[in-house]
Amino acid sequence: MVPIYNLCQFLILVIAWPILALLVLLRPKYRTTLLSRLGIGLQRRLPSTPATGKTVWVHALSVGEVSSARPLVLGLRKEFPDARIVCSTTTATGLLLAKTLLKDQVDAIFPSPLDIGPVIAVFLRLIRPDLYILVETDFWPNLLTALNKNTIPAILVNGRISERSFHRYQRAGFFFRPLFRSFDHLCLQTDTDRINMERLGVDPLKLHRLGNLKFDTLITSPAGRRACPSMHLPDNCLIFVAGSTHEGEEDIIFSVYAELKKHHPGLRLILAPRNPDRCPAIAQIAGRHHLAVTMRSREPEKTTEVLLVDSIGELPWLYALADIAFVGGSIVAEGGHNPIEPAALGVPVLFGRHMEDFAEISHDLVAAGGALTVTDGKSLADTLKALLSAEDRRKTIGRLAREWIERQQGVVARHLTIIRPYL
Repeated sequence: MVPIYNLCQFLILVIAWPILALLVLLRPKYRTTLLSRLGIGLQRRLPSTPATGKTVWVHALSVGEVSSARPLVLGLRKEFPDARIVCSTTTATGLLLAKTLLKDQVDAIFPSPLDIGPVIAVFLRLIRPDLYILVETDFWPNLLTALNKNTIPAILVNGRISERSFHRYQRAGFFFRPLFRSFDHLCLQTDTDRINMERLGVDPLKLHRLGNLKFDTLITSPAGRRACPSMHLPDNCLIFVAGSTHEGEEDIIFSVYAELKKHHPGLRLILAPRNPDRCPAIAQIAGRHHLAVTMRSREPEKTTEVLLVDSIGELPWLYALADIAFVGGSIVAEGGHNPIEPAALGVPVLFGRHMEDFAEISHDLVAAGGALTVTDGKSLADTLKALLSAEDRRKTIGRLAREWIERQQGVVARHLTIIRPYL
């Protein structure tokens, strides 16, 4: 499988190099990290002093995976204070968030290597990892093959397989099965994930259903205080936070919010799109609904009715402000996003029917009474109207959400049980 993969890689580079070069030149997110992803300058990013303990390489694809990695990294640092922990990410936004969330816990943060044999060899020679930990996803054949060849154990943590991904893995089983089998352990979020991985032919003894690492996330930032002036929000207002929204959802949310404001003039909206680059377009949508918008980063002193979050990594703290939270990517068919963060804060959670990527978690949270499912704009409006008028019900749903999260905790400890023998 790997020789065929490398042959295809070579042919693409030979045939399409002018297009690829143009993409690198025109797209800053590629241009600024290309040299680093080739290993150039990596030695300067790594600690100059040798580790007294073993070296752990943690890789997190992007923003969501970096957030998931944080509780585990904190656990690793606490239990193995002498270990050298280095972290790589694939995307520019993931790198930015890692530098915010993990800088005090890891010894180096850098862009991940391009999956080219000689490049992988450079990274392994310089990092010299004793253990490779992959968070959730981002499977690369040359990297995993090189780890196996050098007898470096690899562990998948917080793994999940949506139904959509499972069918894709099945169709391309010749490619993915060897990748999954190359891990020493695969630590998965749910029973469904474990069963799906077993159906893909992975040794059941390697599979562990440990839960979602975000169950153990601690919200410690003072930005979660209701009186925080940097949030542009007046005291004693009701706050609705819509997080990780996708195209098609903002128009619905603004329409609903504009109508609710007529009955609840003190209501404020915080909207954090999944892709902050869409904020200018989203602000235009808000304008069509005659809503005044404050950009989180551009107007720090201005207070208005809609706070549009055009920054990275703040959503957990913003959920702490919420009276009600909506988790996006779920009214439109994007698979949904993780509802754990608002639920852990005791905030009543709403989401649409498209929670396929978090099917088991969303189902169990609804069953526990800590979340409600909405179907469209009217359903969202009716549900919000009922909750805004019933403080006791909001508090009950929030309490049930938090209690359900608390019953799931201990995920980091379970992961450390798997990891400990390698360190």
